[in-house]
Amino acid sequence: MKLVILDRDGVINYDSPHFIKTPDEWQPLPGSLNAIVRLQQHGYRVAVATNQSGLGRGLFDRETLLAIHAKMLAAVHAHGGDIDIIAFCPHHPDENCACRKPKPGLLIDILHRSQIAASEAIMVGDSLRDIQAGLAVGCKSYLVLTGKGQETLAKADPTLEKAIICQDLAAVVDDLLAHKI
Repeated sequence: MKLVILDRDGVINYDSPHFIKTPDEWQPLPGSLNAIVRLQQHGYRVAVATNQSGLGRGLFDRETLLAIHAKMLAAVHAHGGDIDIIAFCPHHPDENCACRKPKPGLLIDILHRSQIAASEAIMVGDSLRDIQAGLAVGCKSYLVLTGKGQETLAKADPTLEKAIICQDLAAVVDDLLAHKI
């Protein structure tokens, strides 16, 4: 069984430069929930790895983050899917923790918990740090152009040459299924 690790904001739901601070602010991107269901229908497990520095910045508390994730899970469940693991980094960027992407801590945790090798995992994100974290652990990595994806692509960082670029999560799923990855 393969594993697809998704960044949250900008991949599954709309992102905000002011952070997603309440369940009401969490709104799925068109097609993202169906894409998760399609992955599972084809034998993939799905996990989420998300930096949530809004916790470390004091913009929301842990209960609010869990309520946001509960809304996300309920939305995925309503479409007939599930998310196996949600891992998040609660730290402020200045804390220099091991879990904040681009460091690979969140992905290492997910791989360990799922007992799936990195070679059997795919990372999907909308930022350079998502791609860097995926490549750091040996995952095939996709950049989506939703969220911060267009801005990330415009930076033309050489790391992106190692990523597959897709319009959105639905296009990633199309590519995975077409290539039987």
